[in-house]
Amino acid sequence: MKLQCDVEVVNRMLPTFGMKSRGKGTRAVLSIGKHLDKTTQRSNIYLMICTAKDRAGSKYKADSNSLKNFLSAARLADTGSDTSSLPLSTLTPVRARDVEQPKKKLTIVSKKDYPLTSNFPHSLEQLQVSYCKLSRVDMRMLSLKALRKLDLSNNHIKKLPATIGDLGCLSELILHNNHLEAFSEALCLSTLQRTLQHLDLSQNRLQKLPAQFCQLRELVNLKLDENALLCLPFHIGRLSKLRFLSAAHNQLAVLPGDFRKLSLENLDLFGNPFIQPNPLDHKMQLTFPLPLQELASRAVANLRIPYGPHLIPAHLCRDLEIAKTCDCGRICISFYIKTAVSMNLHQVSHTVVLVDDMGGTDAPVEQHFCSLSCYSEFLDNSLQRGTR
Repeated sequence: MKLQCDVEVVNRMLPTFGMKSRGKGTRAVLSIGKHLDKTTQRSNIYLMICTAKDRAGSKYKADSNSLKNFLSAARLADTGSDTSSLPLSTLTPVRARDVEQPKKKLTIVSKKDYPLTSNFPHSLEQLQVSYCKLSRVDMRMLSLKALRKLDLSNNHIKKLPATIGDLGCLSELILHNNHLEAFSEALCLSTLQRTLQHLDLSQNRLQKLPAQFCQLRELVNLKLDENALLCLPFHIGRLSKLRFLSAAHNQLAVLPGDFRKLSLENLDLFGNPFIQPNPLDHKMQLTFPLPLQELASRAVANLRIPYGPHLIPAHLCRDLEIAKTCDCGRICISFYIKTAVSMNLHQVSHTVVLVDDMGGTDAPVEQHFCSLSCYSEFLDNSLQRGTR
């Protein structure tokens, strides 16, 4: 959208220096359009003023809500509506707060500074509220649609509302040192799938994470230290962008088999009660012959047949989501043989914090087998390697 007009750009700082504006407009083209921000790779709306001396134009970032009202009035004027009927206010000097730079960052680290009667500035992109003894997430925070970083560390929050997932720009969520006991499936399936890159859940009371946690595929940095986690998400290997993982001082006995698929820069699993793996120690969950449901589920997974709750019951969908892969490459669902093998963590991470006081960097990883023959072949190979 372009408008040819006389434009005067006034620097409101001129009176401070004892200077006056020229007081005369310049013929220019006023444009409204999108411009790609090379830093964030997002398109934002700008006003651009081009003159004969500056044909490339000067850009001014515009608030989308204010522009809607501005364009609505311009459209009515363009149609030739009677000016007396136009919903326009009388031109008056603006207030100081109208020309202030929108506030993008706010830090509150004391309960006495926490706003009780006023709202948070709608333009906030970074908000930290710590040491305020919050027992829940304030709903006013969830209306901040431009929010990119939310830091609620060092509070008493027990539960996260699913509406956090409505923050469409949120890339960093810090919940360090709270009282969280769960991270809900709804959050994992929200818009956080596309935006969340940094998640800090350290020093909480988590015992497990949902299988859907691995839908947060934009995660780069994940902190889970000092919880009570008994296991990591089964398909953690799907977090292909994850580079920094810390889960020290939990209750992890063994790592999921999918852990092998990770490609990390830094890994910290210190202080977990890992078992000593022995291929002869196994859990057999097989029946002969296999149930029809298991055979059908394996066929769906192995042949990559599309499925969903609109085609099969929801509980079968959940079973297929945690399907295991055998050494032979085939899939097993609920019937398998499981054991643990040792893996050097340097296979998945460039830098590894020692897992114990003895200086070890090995940890046990689950391994599943779809049949007795596959497990027997694995044992034969293990024994042969042991006798060399």
